[in-house]
Amino acid sequence: MALSTSDFKVADIELAGFGRKEITLAEHEMPGLMALRGKYADEQPLAGARIAGSLHMTVQTAVLIETLVALGADVRWVSCNIFSTQDHAAAAVAVGPNGAMDAPSGTPVFAWKGET
Repeated sequence: MALSTSDFKVADIELAGFGRKEITLAEHEMPGLMALRGKYADEQPLAGARIAGSLHMTVQTAVLIETLVALGADVRWVSCNIFSTQDHAAAAVAVGPNGAMDAPSGTPVFAWKGET
């Protein structure tokens, strides 16, 4: 399902491609979360859970967000720090692993470097 433009606010959605590459690299550095996805994705243990998160919006956080979603959670995310936000990570989360820049289908995220 595509996100409406009111479901996310990022600096530049066109950074999503670079962000997706960085997330893929981060997944290889986070074997614990990837093992959870592999073991429990079919069971959907977080189905029905609604999670609102506020943490540094980095590619590592993106792996966490996408793991929560893969396990069935309904997730919305905001950045907790205006200086640590990685705009490419936020864009990739909004677009999602199966979305496109013109039809984002990822997680609602509100994060951009320097936000006020």
